Amino acid sequence: MRRVWRLIGQLTLLLLSTSSVLADERLHLSGQAIQGGMLIGHTIPGAQVRFDGRAVRVSPDGVFVIGFGRNAREHLLLEIRYADTSVLQRRLTIHQRHYRVQRINGLPPREVTPDQAELARIRRDGAQIRRARLKDSARTDFDGEWIWPVIGTITGVYGSQRILNGKPRSAHTGVDIAAPAGTPVRAPADGVVSFAAEDLFFSGGTVILDHGHGISSTYVHLRRILVRIGEAVQKGQSLGEVGATGRATGPNLHWGLNWFDHRLDPSLLVPSMAKARAAQR
Repeated sequence: MRRVWRLIGQLTLLLLSTSSVLADERLHLSGQAIQGGMLIGHTIPGAQVRFDGRAVRVSPDGVFVIGFGRNAREHLLLEIRYADTSVLQRRLTIHQRHYRVQRINGLPPREVTPDQAELARIRRDGAQIRRARLKDSARTDFDGEWIWPVIGTITGVYGSQRILNGKPRSAHTGVDIAAPAGTPVRAPADGVVSFAAEDLFFSGGTVILDHGHGISSTYVHLRRILVRIGEAVQKGQSLGEVGATGRATGPNLHWGLNWFDHRLDPSLLVPSMAKARAAQR
């Protein structure tokens, strides 16, 4: 009798092991599980995906994407339900980052502490930007190689705590790249223009691209905009020109990346600036 139960136990372990292997074969994740990072998933078409309790769009061929904000928790749950009623749960461990402190002085006082009229304008600007970033289109332009929109000197990094004119302010939500005024700003991936405005209070000339599934990229301080809302753009196409509009101390591009309302780090999608500069030569 003991031998029978031992055989049953061994068979059960074999079945569980096989099931685990099959489950892993049904899911492939690429990217970086780090605060500010994103993971692209490829799974079986028809699967339903939930991440941290929210439903996630899955393309007809099984592609999806998830992102981790600046302060993402260390452990988050990814759940996939398949058409055969089986469920795969993956407990993701998110690498926690330590952020720099960046001090910027010499800004006009109104850009650090706006008055009531300017605050109302800032809220209107923010509402427009949020609507663009909440777009959940079926595009999968995010699933491919990205390039830097500008080659230059990095002057601001993702996640750093900003001290403006000696006053603590919100953390930095993208990458700042200094370059001569008029330098072309190019689309780092295919997408559709979901927002374009020439004179926002903080960001000045601003363009947002929709790359699908809640992934959007933002281009700030442009002195000239060369695209319009609804226009499809290809990787490498010029979106506008580097400027110093809005709250800027000199010509630079602020490049941001979002998964819906989660701010991500665009520098994680591209090679180092040094490699990009070398490739240009």
